[in-house]
Amino acid sequence: MARTFGVEEELLLVDARTRLPLAAGDDAVHLAGLAASLPPHMPPRPALTVELQREQIEIVGPPCATLAQQVSAIREGRLMADAAARAVGGRAVPLATSVSAGLPHLVPEARYERIQRHVGLLAAEQLTCGLHVHVEVDDHEEGVAILDRIRVWLPVLLALSANSPFWYGVETGFASYRYQAWTRWPTAGAYELFGSVAEHDRRMDAVLRSGVALDPGMLYHDARLSARYPTVEVRVADVCLDPAHAAVVATLVRALVETAARQAREGVPPAQVGVTELRAWSWQASRFGVEEQLISPATGAPAPAADVVGALLDLLRPVLAEYEEVAPVEVVVAEILHGGSGARRQRAAFAGRGDLIDVVDAAIALGIPVPPVDGDDEPG
Repeated sequence: MARTFGVEEELLLVDARTRLPLAAGDDAVHLAGLAASLPPHMPPRPALTVELQREQIEIVGPPCATLAQQVSAIREGRLMADAAARAVGGRAVPLATSVSAGLPHLVPEARYERIQRHVGLLAAEQLTCGLHVHVEVDDHEEGVAILDRIRVWLPVLLALSANSPFWYGVETGFASYRYQAWTRWPTAGAYELFGSVAEHDRRMDAVLRSGVALDPGMLYHDARLSARYPTVEVRVADVCLDPAHAAVVATLVRALVETAARQAREGVPPAQVGVTELRAWSWQASRFGVEEQLISPATGAPAPAADVVGALLDLLRPVLAEYEEVAPVEVVVAEILHGGSGARRQRAAFAGRGDLIDVVDAAIALGIPVPPVDGDDEPG
C-alpha cells in the first residue's frame, strides 16, 4: 500500500489591479467562510488558512494516494485560494518571494505577535512562500530513521523547486532567495543526524529549553516530524510556479521517504554528512537551482545538475515504478531541467520589458488554473 502524501502551499496575495502585495489574506480566508487556523487533521479536500503575513494565503491539501490525485488537489486548492483573493480585490500568486518592495503586515494573532516581538526585523521582513510535503509514517521511530536518510537529497529537491530570484524589487542572483531569507531563522535549514528517537527528542527539547524557539512549531528544519499529523514534513522547497512541478516535487518526496524507510528496514546506514557540508550543498542549490552544478551526495563534489538529479531518479526508480509514476515524473523533471524551474521563467518574464509586474502576470498565467466552466467537473 502506497503511503499517502499531502501538500501545504503558501501563496502570495497581490492587488488585482496594481499587482503589488495586498495585505488582505486574513480577510480573504474569513470572507470565504473558511477556518482561519490549521485543521487538526489533514482535510478531505483543500482548505485555506492564514500564514504569518497578511500578504499570504496558505492551502492545506488533502492526503493523496497518486500523482494524478496530487495534481488535481493542487489545482483545486489554487483555484480556491484565487477565488478567495478575488473576493477582496486580489489574486493569489505562486511566487516564493515578493518581487515588489515594501514590508509586509503581520496577521494580528497572538502567536504571530509573540514571534515578532521575539525576532524583530526577521519577522517584519519575512514574506516567503514554501511548499511543504507531508508523507505518512508508521511512528516516530520510522520517522527519525527517514529523516536521517533523506537529508543529503533535500538540496536537490530545493534546486528543482527554485522559484524566487527576486526579493523586494531586487534581482538577487539566486534561483531560490527564499531559502536564503528563510534560513536566517535560528532553527531553520539543515539538521544533524539523530540516530534514534531519544536523541532526536533530546535535541529538540534542548532547543525549546533554550527559549530560542518559542514552541515546537518554530523548529523549522528542512524536514521534521510534523507536530500536527503522523507524517514526516519536508519543508525545503519553494512554492512552485507550475502546479505540475509542485505535484512532481511532492511525488519525489513521497518516493524518497519510502526509499529511506526501506533502507532503514534493510539496515542501510545513513550517509555520514555533517551539517556544515549540508549547508554548503543547500547554498549551491539555492544559488543556481538546476542551471549549473549541484553537489553530488555520492562524492560531495560538484557535478552537472542533470547528473545529480538523474542519480536521485535512479535511487527512487524502484518505488516510482511500483507506484506507476516513472514516466510522468521523468517528463516533468526533464521539463524543469531543460525548460527551467520557476526562477528561469520569472527571469524570462522580466527580461521582456524590465517590468516586475510582468513577472506577477506570468506567475498568474502559469500557476493559477483557469476556473472551470459550468458543468465541468474538473478543477482546472
